[in-house]
Amino acid sequence: MCYSDLIDNTSGPIWRPGDKERPSPANPDGAKNLYRPDILEVIESKIAELDAELRALSLDIHAHPELGYEEHHAHDVLTAFMIKRGFEVEKHYHLDTAWKATFSHGSGGRVIGVNSEMDALKGIGHACGHNLIAIAGIAVACAIKSAIEKFDISGTVMLLGTPAEERGSGKLVLLEKGAYKDMDACLMCHPGPGPIGSINFFSCISLQRLEIEYFGHTAHAALSPWEGINALDAAVLGYNNISALRQQLRPTHQVHGVFGGRDWAPNIIPDYAKMTYHIRAPTRAEVEMIAKRVVPCFNAAGLATGCEVKIHFGGLLYDMRQNKALAGEVANIVLSKYGDINYESGAGGASSDFSNVTYELPSLHPGFAIPTIPNGGNHTPGFEKAASTVEAHYACLNVSKALASTGVRVLIDDEFMAEVKKTFEKDQQLTGKGVVQG
Repeated sequence: MCYSDLIDNTSGPIWRPGDKERPSPANPDGAKNLYRPDILEVIESKIAELDAELRALSLDIHAHPELGYEEHHAHDVLTAFMIKRGFEVEKHYHLDTAWKATFSHGSGGRVIGVNSEMDALKGIGHACGHNLIAIAGIAVACAIKSAIEKFDISGTVMLLGTPAEERGSGKLVLLEKGAYKDMDACLMCHPGPGPIGSINFFSCISLQRLEIEYFGHTAHAALSPWEGINALDAAVLGYNNISALRQQLRPTHQVHGVFGGRDWAPNIIPDYAKMTYHIRAPTRAEVEMIAKRVVPCFNAAGLATGCEVKIHFGGLLYDMRQNKALAGEVANIVLSKYGDINYESGAGGASSDFSNVTYELPSLHPGFAIPTIPNGGNHTPGFEKAASTVEAHYACLNVSKALASTGVRVLIDDEFMAEVKKTFEKDQQLTGKGVVQG
């Protein structure tokens, strides 16, 4: 998850290192009602076969953390793995460290998409567990391929290696370049703190990034300050304007940022200042509404001081729209075979570039719990250690089995896919409305 400070935020028991309890299905009797248990058996068998190789791959990526758009080692080892497994691989797919692995069988059929993330965090490595997300995508894709071959299913599984989730919004670039256009649905997952063996379907909030630059004119601050145009004053006024605006914002709406300059000195009127701000809200529509109130705050500061103002909008990250039909299938499998559903904690305060994917096609992004120390949630050194544990590895494989089985159902069950599409279209109607008045 990017731009987040995820912590233990559940009122229930969190899975801790050293806990003797192990993940177990909350509703084991439900296994007899699963869709095509024979397919799930093939998926479980394939993932068990790949277990040791997936573990080694995860630890390799974990030991070689790379920042966004610099994931060269991860790109090379992941694509080599997929080539070995019989996938058609396109390296450097639209982006230098992105890649695509595809397997098709039969004539026609639907396309199920999967995502693997790879990037790490500056200074603390894989403290968001993208080494696990990388192998989850591979496990899902390989398991679906195995089922396609075993049951002679016509269809395609397409795995995208997506760079720069943390600080570069790589999926937005891939969306713009058409990387998702052939998919009928897309799946991925993400680790975090939570109860033992649990998954969750929390959303992510929407995020708009802004950079504001003020350009003025230097002058001697004591000898002739009237000759200057003070960019620092503009930044201070912009900051205070936002502070005044907050009183009129809803509790779920956040505007926060910092400012600085270059070559500032107390005896020189500053001629340049830069502000970096984030606007966050539960939905895309709300963020767009808030932005219309935020921008005048910065422009007014330029007008008051005589500074030139330049405002740059970064890529808008939407809120995540979990497809309820896909979620229901994954939840049923997890409850019957592997664990439980967590309704109290998740990444609800974070933002992700996968959220934009969920606006374009039916998609699912469950969170899954791994053992974490107190105050050792995502984006902490404690989580970096947690992401390399064997318990985290098997939690990752369990959710991968559920995702793979759901992916196969997308390919073969017309009635289920119709419900997936209906759910997506209904949600599109909701997001087309939903503008909250300030």
